[in-house]
Amino acid sequence: MSTIGTWTWTVPVGFAGPVPTSSRTGATLAVAAMLCVQLGLAASVGLFDRIGPEGAAWLRLTWAGVLLLVVVRPRPSSFRPGTFAACCGLGVVTAGMTMFFMQAAARLPLGTASALEFLGPLTVAVTRGRGGNRVWAVLAALGVVLLTEPWRGGADPAGVGYALAAAACWAGYILLTQRVGDEVAGVRGLAVSMPVAGIVATLAYGPSVVAHLTWPLLFIGLGLAVLLPVVPFALEMLALRRLTAPAFGTLMSLEPALALTIGLVVLHQVPSAGAAAGVVLVVAAGIGAERTGTREPVEQPA
Repeated sequence: MSTIGTWTWTVPVGFAGPVPTSSRTGATLAVAAMLCVQLGLAASVGLFDRIGPEGAAWLRLTWAGVLLLVVVRPRPSSFRPGTFAACCGLGVVTAGMTMFFMQAAARLPLGTASALEFLGPLTVAVTRGRGGNRVWAVLAALGVVLLTEPWRGGADPAGVGYALAAAACWAGYILLTQRVGDEVAGVRGLAVSMPVAGIVATLAYGPSVVAHLTWPLLFIGLGLAVLLPVVPFALEMLALRRLTAPAFGTLMSLEPALALTIGLVVLHQVPSAGAAAGVVLVVAAGIGAERTGTREPVEQPA
């Protein structure tokens, strides 16, 4: 059991104390996180016509920050200065990743936007990987090219720009999430980073969105915040305790494939033959990363 403030609940394995270093466990957590992300993004598309992509991003991040503050009640004095700064930095890149990607998803098919965003973790895999990890990164890169089909042209330039900005933020998110997950027990790191992300989103978009809010939209935003980002970000932090940053980045190559599938089923965005071939390559890269990406054991904080 764990008690934080006046809240008490049973802590799942992996939130405190020694954690397994199995790459299979880390891969399972990462895939579950990706499913939550893509379902949350697909559900958020329905809000674009009502409050815009910036409003959908702001609503999710703000609710997520409020939820984690209320439940966890983090105390800045309990963090080392460097760790607290890393948590705040994680909040900034989380806000950027979310806001930029929502703008990209409003202009591009979900699978294409996710494939471009994947260039961030792919860069992490290529620059920090060793041996076989580089092979999987190259295979994933070929899949991303097929998914985006740049030779066809016609992609919205602003959408591409937003997706690439989200990619840069995602690379920073992976590295900072791993550092915070190694240095901070449980979800206390998220309880700092998500409120920071909410503040950044509020400064960027809050004043322009508030006038368009209704009570139903507020409750929808609450549900979306749980689906994305609260649950998947917590799962990703646990996954990064079990996987190397390069292996995690390559494993995230599954995300464009999941986005393509959910875009087809939920949003009726039909992929081309090239995109389907890209799915095969990124899935293969993800399997390879899962088999070779176990981290060395890291002593977890109490």
